[in-house]
Amino acid sequence: MAAQFADEVVTRALARDVELPYGAGTAVLITLDNGHDHTKPNTFGPAGLTSLSEAIDAAAARTDISAVAVTGKPFIFAVGADLTGVPRVENREQAHVIGKLGHDTFRKLGELNVPTFALVNGAAMGGGVEVALHCDYRAVSTGVTAFALPETFLGLVPGWGGTYLLPNLIGAESALKLIVDNPLAQNKTINGQRAHEMGIADAIFEPADFVEESLRWAARVVNGAVTVQRGEVDKGETWTRAVNNTRFQVEGKLNGAAPAPLRALDLVDQARYRTRDEGFAAEDDALADLIMTDQLKAGLYAFDLTQKRARTPAGAPDKELARPITKVGVVGAGLMAGQLALLFARRLNVPVVLTDLDQERLDKGIEYVHGEVDTLLAKGRVSPDTANRLKGLVTGSLTKDAFADADFVIEAVFERMDIKRQVFAEVEAVVSAEAVLATNTSSLSITEMARGLRHPERVVGFHFFNPVAVLPLLEIVRGEHTDDATLATAFATAKSLKKTAVLCADAPAFVVNRLLTLFMGEVLNAVEEGTEPEVADRAVAPLGLPMPPLMLLQLVGPAVALHVAETLSEAFPDRFRVSQQQRRLVESGKTELFGPDLQLDPEVREMFAGGDNPSTEEQILNRALEALAREIGIMLDEGVVAEAADIDLCLITGAGWPFHLGGITPYLDWTGVSQKVNGAPFHPNGPKAL
Repeated sequence: MAAQFADEVVTRALARDVELPYGAGTAVLITLDNGHDHTKPNTFGPAGLTSLSEAIDAAAARTDISAVAVTGKPFIFAVGADLTGVPRVENREQAHVIGKLGHDTFRKLGELNVPTFALVNGAAMGGGVEVALHCDYRAVSTGVTAFALPETFLGLVPGWGGTYLLPNLIGAESALKLIVDNPLAQNKTINGQRAHEMGIADAIFEPADFVEESLRWAARVVNGAVTVQRGEVDKGETWTRAVNNTRFQVEGKLNGAAPAPLRALDLVDQARYRTRDEGFAAEDDALADLIMTDQLKAGLYAFDLTQKRARTPAGAPDKELARPITKVGVVGAGLMAGQLALLFARRLNVPVVLTDLDQERLDKGIEYVHGEVDTLLAKGRVSPDTANRLKGLVTGSLTKDAFADADFVIEAVFERMDIKRQVFAEVEAVVSAEAVLATNTSSLSITEMARGLRHPERVVGFHFFNPVAVLPLLEIVRGEHTDDATLATAFATAKSLKKTAVLCADAPAFVVNRLLTLFMGEVLNAVEEGTEPEVADRAVAPLGLPMPPLMLLQLVGPAVALHVAETLSEAFPDRFRVSQQQRRLVESGKTELFGPDLQLDPEVREMFAGGDNPSTEEQILNRALEALAREIGIMLDEGVVAEAADIDLCLITGAGWPFHLGGITPYLDWTGVSQKVNGAPFHPNGPKAL
């Protein structure tokens, strides 16, 4: 392989001498810097690793220094390997070279004849965390908001020392939280304070003078004035229990669909027995194997979607057309409306007014918002001043006259066309001609909803996913008359709300609900034909989805799911049918399918009693995948979204579809389902986000 990727952004290791206080001598301070601002983080490609290796070698050759310290450019320490070079890896041998190059470079920091210090001043992920782990001591800034080992999320393992050094530093249980648990929890990160509490960092300082304070601390360590105390790691039963518990959780969640987390578990399991050389060699082998897998290709594609395509939505009009939002109106005061009100207030920092039919409902909605703000305050996520401001921004009114000066009004009322049309007619009577009228409908036609209004061009679909604070997706739906200014305002608002916006055509149930309803429908059809509910539910387990279909049905709500199914069945009767068992479930009024023991409720089981033609798990999975491939092909032909990549982005950000599947279309390609059903793959040249 070449010493540098063709388009590698090289992170240079810039070394300079600093005089330590307290007579502790001279230290070499290595600053990692790729020459760009914080929007392009430091990463490690071949040339970057070579630069760091040379800087460490130069320090090792000196006899006049007392320490070596590594820090990053402002706001960034380092965020790991430069993964843009992965597609250029042609075979396992080349992959093995990458793993070994990282080890050979980083391990020098732990094998110098002077103490080494990592001064983690900003974001540290993947290889950035591993650089720090190789140092003898670590200081972290309180300003660090992202500290993580996300590799298993993408389809790799922390392969430059992470699976060996971290558990031997803080124990298997804590290490596995960073190596496996957090990545599989939508790539959760920790902050600098938590890294210090966990024992990863030995000292913590404020951002303003972080490097200076860290060097003062380092000087006291060097001259013996400070002794770093670390707890003893239990390498016996505690370690075994941590590995076994995590393995149980991973197998239950992924059902073997993704190899990386289990490979990481094996490495951590063996880290207590192996020497450093053996541990690093095992990581090299793991990286070499995993770099060549479809899971990694899918993970990188999915990551690219969420980092690049999500920032440049296909079909979004010129942002200069967007109108400013100074006040927001929310029609309704139920759970979804309350979530929307809080989100708009937090992100836009503008007044938000809710309306509803009576004072009791209105009070309950405001109460909900205030309760959520109090929860944020208790968790330290907002300050007391911010909490008071948020509560003041969200108010209620029994009349829509309160919307008179609103620039953006969104309805979140019952999912019935006649009700929504009446709401918009009432709102239009009091707002300006330029005010945007947005609907949070999950399946109804935007065009039909705007029919009869004086200004149908300002109606747009603005479909959030529940829970609003957690799921990033926002389906923005263009009706037949929606104009560019309205659409541009919707996209600008979505960006301010920190949501991932995808433009959808005005088609029944748009993207996510259309596909999830079809997917769930295949499971319910199998039950109706006589398959045991547990068998049908378990059939899709090999995909490693966040939850099985029947649990998803409970989360969405049987009535909501039935409404969407009926909408789709009316639009596409040849492909969507309504399960009579589902209808019986809704008519019964039951909303919980499972008991506290997560077993199917006996009454629900009775309602689900079906025919005498059961299917096997394999048959159900094949039916579901083929139905998805067929429907996605139809949706792309219809122009529901611009490209297959938008389908994948919707499912990843709106339905928690796993990264290891790359969404759904790459998986359908790799398994041959898209070729079988549609006669061609969705990505003839391999999946690319942009």
